[in-house]
Amino acid sequence: MMRRILYSYYLLAFVLLAYSCSSSTPSNKEASQTEEAGSVPSSNDILTGEMTIIVDEAVFPIINEQMEVFKSSYTNSNFRLLPLPEREAINAIIQGKGAMGILARELSDEENAGFKQRNIKPKVFPIFYDGVVFVNNIASPDTSITIHTLKSLLNGENTEKLLLFDNLNSSMVRRIKEYAKVDKISAKSVKPLTSSEELLTQLAENNNQIGVLSYGQYLDYRRKFGEANKFRILSLQTLADDGTESYFKPSQTTFATDEYALKTTFYVLNYQPNMGLGIGFSAFLTGDRGQRVALKAGILPATMPGREIIIRDNIN
Repeated sequence: MMRRILYSYYLLAFVLLAYSCSSSTPSNKEASQTEEAGSVPSSNDILTGEMTIIVDEAVFPIINEQMEVFKSSYTNSNFRLLPLPEREAINAIIQGKGAMGILARELSDEENAGFKQRNIKPKVFPIFYDGVVFVNNIASPDTSITIHTLKSLLNGENTEKLLLFDNLNSSMVRRIKEYAKVDKISAKSVKPLTSSEELLTQLAENNNQIGVLSYGQYLDYRRKFGEANKFRILSLQTLADDGTESYFKPSQTTFATDEYALKTTFYVLNYQPNMGLGIGFSAFLTGDRGQRVALKAGILPATMPGREIIIRDNIN
């Protein structure tokens, strides 16, 4: 049933996009005037206008790339991306600082209460799957991490190593606490930093620390700085119901098979009350082009893009 609903939405979004492209695309003269003015048109529809998007900072690089691809086709659109840790991002949405959010969970009934009073029902769709990953210095002898080790680091029982987070209000902290079944985090063996870049810089200089970041952040850093040889992604222990243990590393494959225990679903939450730019960008994120951007970035798209194979009888 969910697949049918999503398919219906994609179809509707495609029709809306196709219609807008044919009827609302500005002339070359209008586009030139807009560029000279350095602003977007005053009118707002699903492909033009401006809006602020609250983004979980764990997936900011991929959303920023998605935005650039969208704007390359729809030049009369303008976005302000506001990257924040999850708790702050949710507060920003509730306070109305942005009409759209990219988050690792939907808002609760309590968090949605203000929108419900204003008869604003969010349009929520999954866009891709990322994961919480553990990274250490390649000089460290550890190649995996168990649930017991993770729990002992979080509650301060294990002080031989240090667990690094880029922010204690992040979605990754929430996911790890849920996974390890820990309510509170001890400062004895947990250290918050200010960014994923600072986290990886510290890891490069120390071999008794374990960094926590999103798989997408790690891939983005590796692409930019080419320092993959300094770090190792740890295999994460997974316990089956019968007590059997397995170890898996994050990848598109282990996300697809649900073998990686800290796989995380990211959603687009559109709180825009009208048929504005939020509809167009949501359709792009969940459509073929947006899903291809996610696939190319190394994370798992919510819907695998199709491949067209053309078979010809004659080569000439």
